[in-house]
Formats: sequence, C-alpha cells, structure tokens
Amino acid sequence: MVAYFQLQPSETDLQQLADEYWQKAGEKEHELEKAAFEAGESIRNGDYTLANLEAIVRWKSERVVHYLIGNSNEKIKRALAIAATPDNSTDLAVRALLELHGVDLPVASAILAAIFPERYTVLDFRALEALGHARHDVQFYEEYLAFCNRLAESNIVHPQSGLPAPTPLRTLDRALWEWSRNHSG
Repeated sequence: MVAYFQLQPSETDLQQLADEYWQKAGEKEHELEKAAFEAGESIRNGDYTLANLEAIVRWKSERVVHYLIGNSNEKIKRALAIAATPDNSTDLAVRALLELHGVDLPVASAILAAIFPERYTVLDFRALEALGHARHDVQFYEEYLAFCNRLAESNIVHPQSGLPAPTPLRTLDRALWEWSRNHSG
C-alpha cells in the first residue's frame, strides 16, 4: 500500500510558515537546532560519538536522551557509521539507527536529517498532520521523504540562509510544522 499525502497548507504559504517557525522558536530551540546540525556535520565527517548523537536526539526529543546511555560506544559508532555512509539506502540507514536504545522512527529520521539535511527530513507528527497523514514505518518514511523531496525540489520554498541546515528540505519541514502548530486547537 502506497501512502497518500495531501498538502494541507497552500503552497504559497509554505515559505512564510517556515519563517514564522523560526521567528516563534525561542532561543533554546534555536540553540538545540544549531547544535543538532553541527553534530550531524561532525558525524558526516566521521565523529561517531555519543555526544554528537545526544545533541541531535536532544533537539528532536529531549525526553528520550537518557535512554541513549543504554548503548555501548561500539553500537553507537556502528549505527552512526552506517547512517553516515552516503551510498547506503534509507532503509539500511534507518534500520541501523533503530537498533539503538532510545531511537524510534521519528528520532532516526531526525538523526538522518541532521547528518544529511539535503537528503532527509524529520518524520514528525506536526509535519504529518500538515500532509493529512499519521502512519509510521520505514516504508512510510521513505514515501514521506520522497514526497517532501519533490515539494522541496519544486522551488516553492527556498533555503533559509543563516539558519541551521539551510536547505529547501529543512525549510519545508519548518513550514509544515508551523502550519500544524497554527492549526492545532
């Protein structure tokens, strides 16, 4: 079964929503996102440490950070090495990250987005709501990712220079998240 996505906000509103997202985020959120994408760059450059993993997980879901200590340094290094190998499939990268204690599909997607922001986006309930959907499994994430990449590549949003991970894909994620926040009771 193929997932179906229906963009809820108007395409013309996406760039403004992404800008609102960043404006409404507090200093702590700014710092967490910046640290996450700096950690992702470090991982991309071969620094497969708990500290880098923790910076990304803290950005996505601070409440699960304490679970990370249940992973050995070897397990973390192995999972991050697989995730940071550019030629690996999304399926392989996600499954390697899911082997880590404290990492579920949304967190795995955040780790991948921090490592390769031009290739991956975060699977988040708010962004999914903005696409009229809520199912979560690896195949679903791959379909979600393909849909988001098509939107980002259509030039309806542009990189937000000066912000962490200034890619169209990250801009789209901020826009979808902001739309959901604006439309939740």
